[in-house]
Amino acid sequence: MHENARMNAFNVSEHMQTLGLQAKTAAFLMARADAATKNRALKALAKRLREAGPGLAEANQKDLARATAAGLSAPMVDRLKLTPKVIETVALGCEQLAGMADVIGEIIGMKQQPSGIRVGQMRVPIGVFGMIYESRPNVTIEAASLAIKSGNAAILRGGSEAIESNKALALLVSGALAEAGLPVEAVQLVQTTDREAVGQLIAMPEFVDVIIPRGGKGLIERISRDAKVPVIKHLDGNCHVYVDDTAEFEMALRIVDNAKTQKYSPCNAAEGLLVSAAVAEDFLPRIAAIFAAKGVEMRCDPVAARILRADEALAGAGARIVDAVESDWSEEYLAAVISIKVVQGVDEAIAHINRYSSHHTDAIVTRDHVHAQRFLREVDSASVMVNASTRFADGFEFGLGAEIGISTDKFHARGPVGIEGLTSLKYVVLGQGEVRS
Repeated sequence: MHENARMNAFNVSEHMQTLGLQAKTAAFLMARADAATKNRALKALAKRLREAGPGLAEANQKDLARATAAGLSAPMVDRLKLTPKVIETVALGCEQLAGMADVIGEIIGMKQQPSGIRVGQMRVPIGVFGMIYESRPNVTIEAASLAIKSGNAAILRGGSEAIESNKALALLVSGALAEAGLPVEAVQLVQTTDREAVGQLIAMPEFVDVIIPRGGKGLIERISRDAKVPVIKHLDGNCHVYVDDTAEFEMALRIVDNAKTQKYSPCNAAEGLLVSAAVAEDFLPRIAAIFAAKGVEMRCDPVAARILRADEALAGAGARIVDAVESDWSEEYLAAVISIKVVQGVDEAIAHINRYSSHHTDAIVTRDHVHAQRFLREVDSASVMVNASTRFADGFEFGLGAEIGISTDKFHARGPVGIEGLTSLKYVVLGQGEVRS
C-alpha cells in the first residue's frame, strides 16, 4: 500500500494529534533538562552524523533521483543535496551549540522597586514549535539541534522531495536524544507527505506554540494565511549590495561577486546591485566582466545598460545585458541573474532598498563612516552589513550555532533565528513578605 494511503487509513488528524500530545509532554521534560544533558545529546548527534555518511548518502540519492525525474528546477535540486560538506557543517553546528552558554533560566534586568520587591525577567523555552520546510534536509538537523539546546520540543514536517533524507536524519536525532536520557519525542518528524498534515500542524494551538515555515513564497503565504498559531517567517530574499562612491574597488568586486555567485539558491544571495553614479563608469565594466565569465544575466536600468553596452570587451565576452523592467527591482531570482541600477548616492540607494527589498539582508561597500552609519540606521532590513558579503546572513556564520530560519518579521524574532529566538521571557518577582498597600 502506498505510504499516504496507509496514513489516511488511520486518519492524518489522529496522527497529528498524537504527535502534538507527545511533543507537549516532551516539552515539559526538555524544559527541566540541565545544560550538561542537552549538550551531551548535541555531541552525540554530531558523532552520529559523521558516522552515518554512507547511509545518509544512500537515502539522499533516492530523493535526488526522484527530484530529477520529476523535473524539479536546478536550484531546488541543489538545495536537496546532502553532501559531506553539508553534513560536516551541521555536525559542527551541533558542537558549536554544545559549547555555547545555556541561556535557559537566565534572569535579566533584576531591579529593586520602591515597594521592596525585586522584578526581573527569566528566559524560558517557548514550548513546542512546528517547523514546515522545503528541500534542504539539513534543516532537520538545524531545527533538532536548536530545539535540544533551547529546551523545546519540535514537530518537523519536511518537503516530500526530501522524505528519505529527513527520515534518515530523524533516526539519528532520536538515537542521540535516547543516548543522553532525553525524551525521543522531543523531536518528531511527520512521516507522511500528505499535505493535510500541514493543515493540521498549523491549527493545533493546544499543542503548538509557534510555527516556523521555511521555503518558497507560496508555502509561507499559505501558512501565514491559514495558521491558528503564531508564525515566524520571511517571504523573500531580495538582497542588495550598494557600491558607494568611496568604495575600494578590489574589495567591492570581491564582495559583489561573492554575494551573487558563491551560491545562487540561498535566500541571502544578492539579487540587486546598486552603484553610485560617481563610480559607475569605472566599476560596472569590471564587475560585469566577472559576471559575464560566470554566465550571469544582468538586468540593467538605462544608465547601467548604456555603460555596459558601450564596452567592446564585454560584447566580445558574450555578456548578457538585458533592459530591466519594474518587476526586476523586487524579484528574488535564486539563479544566475542580477538587477543593476545606477543611483545618485547613498540617499537614493537607501530609498530604493527600503522600497523594493524584502527586508532580509542588504550591504554597503564604502570607506565613508557617515554613509556607513546612515546605511546601518536607515535601511529597514533584518541584517544590514558594511563591507561584507550578504552571504554571511546565516545563523552559523553569526555564531548562533545553527539557525531555525531567517525572520523578516519584527516580532518575535528578526534576522537569523537561533537559541534566543526560540525562547520567551517571563517576569519573576522576588519578595520578602511584601504586600500591596
